[in-house]
Amino acid sequence: MSGLDLTGRTAIVTGGSEGVGSAAARAIVAAGGNVVLTARRQEAADAAAAELRGAAVGFAAGGIDESAALRCVEATMSRFGGIDILVNAADRNPSAGPVLDQDYLRFTKTFGVNVWGPILWTSLVTRAWMGEHGGVVINTVSVGGAAGEPDHGLFHAAKAALKHVTEQLALELSPGVRVNAVASGAVRTPPDEPQSAVAAADHAVPEDIGAAIAFLASDAAGRITGETFVIDGGQRLGDATSYRGGECSHV
Repeated sequence: MSGLDLTGRTAIVTGGSEGVGSAAARAIVAAGGNVVLTARRQEAADAAAAELRGAAVGFAAGGIDESAALRCVEATMSRFGGIDILVNAADRNPSAGPVLDQDYLRFTKTFGVNVWGPILWTSLVTRAWMGEHGGVVINTVSVGGAAGEPDHGLFHAAKAALKHVTEQLALELSPGVRVNAVASGAVRTPPDEPQSAVAAADHAVPEDIGAAIAFLASDAAGRITGETFVIDGGQRLGDATSYRGGECSHV
């Protein structure tokens, strides 16, 4: 698809040493972009950066550590001269269990990392570069933010809040900065397990989310803002098993 070339563009990917963040960093580098990826430990950030072919740098910065985030933004500006893309992939779920069993500390940790963190990083990159030069911000949310699920209620409430923040920032930062989100569902089942019940025959994997993030960061998505892309293999549609085979099959 035309417009997916990110050559010369620089991204900060928070939580870029594992999972969706790592996949996003790989996809951006593969499209020609420069990446500064963060992790809480410098060793983890360096190791993740070393695995990428291209201009990738690791930086130790927690998702809500304002001083470390500011140093990361300043270092990125010093090395690459701009910040065109921000991927807020750092997240945390310290609140497993029923909502009424949570305490204030776990509440603040959950909403701190998953809501305040993206606001903090977006604020810093906007002031440093995007506010004047434009750019793209991509947040990572969850399909669970639209429905209940046992033991993840507070985490999904935070992700639902981040979806709203995404829409709000798309308005506040328009027209120069596009702000979107990518929502994932369950991770892919192991390949030796029976076919999944989702419509796409399998759940999404981190590489699927990374590819979507690279698309949203590119000129091919130049008219897309304030949206949440759902990539869950059709998980939200329900069990697709009864639609396969027999009279219901159209394959």
